[in-house]
Amino acid sequence: MKIKLGVRFALLAMALAISPSALAQEIAEIDTGTTAWMLMSTALVLLMIPGLAMFYGGLVRTKNVLGTMMHSFVPLAIIGVLWMAVGYSLTFGDSILAGVIGWNNDFFFLMGMDTMVTNGVPEYVLAMFQGKFAIITPALISGALAERVYFKGYCGFITLWFLFVYCPLCHWVWGPGGWLLDRGAIDLAGGMVIHVSAGISALTAAFFLGPRKGYPHTAMHPNNLVMTMMGAGLLWVGWFGFNAGSTVQSGMDTARALTMTQISAASGALVWMIIEAIQFRK
Repeated sequence: MKIKLGVRFALLAMALAISPSALAQEIAEIDTGTTAWMLMSTALVLLMIPGLAMFYGGLVRTKNVLGTMMHSFVPLAIIGVLWMAVGYSLTFGDSILAGVIGWNNDFFFLMGMDTMVTNGVPEYVLAMFQGKFAIITPALISGALAERVYFKGYCGFITLWFLFVYCPLCHWVWGPGGWLLDRGAIDLAGGMVIHVSAGISALTAAFFLGPRKGYPHTAMHPNNLVMTMMGAGLLWVGWFGFNAGSTVQSGMDTARALTMTQISAASGALVWMIIEAIQFRK
């Protein structure tokens, strides 16, 4: 015999040790449309990790392809665990030390988030969405380290960089009470938190490490530009979740962010093609 929906609802409420009315109120707080979009955006940003691995992997010599691609993949493990354990609390917890860093016991190992809903979206989803940003940022730096670092050293570097650079900077700009946020800083999708921090860190690391052995006297041709092109394509797709998902809604601002992402990427590609045609005649 089929159990009617109302009976199922009551059984679920009993299993959760809460009243049916309380369960209905909790469910009503969740905007299913926005939540669905944020789940998709999280997956799209995750797609950028293999895209970045392919992009960088195609640009190095054959003997370094796997190691270079692992530089993009290993943050999924290291930063993925650190983000769950302390990262989300350090970045999006309540400000301490005059807005320098945050902390929230409920975010520690995500232990107190079962009933948290923010802007109609379960806190778990927001934590996982932001976690993908934290994962891809050190992976971006790896392009400046290609063919010049040991894997163990890289793992140690991204661990320390995440804790002492990314988490504080993320809290400054996005965390409640962050000192840059309180001074009017606006960063929709990580221009400062992700790209400025990764770019400056990559430049610093490149100067510190110096050129690859044999460069520029030894030819260092990319091994597979087809793979690089496919990686760029995956990154293009992922950017829609990256930028439009950062609105944390499913409305007009989302549509604007998505539209400008497409227009900007297409314009950049077209200008690049024109410059190549003028400079190299092909």
